[in-house]
Amino acid sequence: MFLDRRDAGRRLGEALQRYRGEEGLIVLAIPRGGVEVGYEVAKALEADFDLIVCRKLPYPFNPESGFGAIAEDGTIYINPRAQIPLSEEEILEIVRRQQEEIGRRIDVLRGGRPLPSLEGRTVILTDDGIAMGSTMHAAVEMCRHRGAGRVVVAVPVAGPYSVREFSRLADDVVVLESPPDFHAVAQVYAHWYDVSDEEVLEILERWRAWKEGRG
Repeated sequence: MFLDRRDAGRRLGEALQRYRGEEGLIVLAIPRGGVEVGYEVAKALEADFDLIVCRKLPYPFNPESGFGAIAEDGTIYINPRAQIPLSEEEILEIVRRQQEEIGRRIDVLRGGRPLPSLEGRTVILTDDGIAMGSTMHAAVEMCRHRGAGRVVVAVPVAGPYSVREFSRLADDVVVLESPPDFHAVAQVYAHWYDVSDEEVLEILERWRAWKEGRG
């Protein structure tokens, strides 16, 4: 359905044109996979752009799957549909490790900067897709805690359950594709790969150059 994340981001930006030029508009991407998507959306909408760092709480026996997520402000979301065959000590250790990785990503990818104020602003949260939805759920809750005026969830792909769930949680939801047989975000991309820290930093450098060029 999408060639790559850049293609998905450009198409998502087109679908979000009603927000273009809105005062105070900010696009927050969940790294690392959401950064290329968010960059293209922010350009298309002439919005501010930054990273919101959230991490899945993975099962130790299956790191690709998880039972919840944690946002950079400490907001924790536990997926009510998840089975958690873990002790309290194991859960606390998983949370601690993800908090460490969140701190590392803030330092490396955001240069240690705090997020800008979200008070009263329209926030567009984006990623390369929503699978279980835990990281996006934690991101929405964090934006609410930070006083965002409006929270928009915008992704190239999400399953039907996630579309229904975020339609309830967010003020607006924009999803380009929602396959009934949806199993993984990667299935809708012709060119899929894991994004590195170096690529995120290169995208952010492109963003700064684009913004300076407009100024």
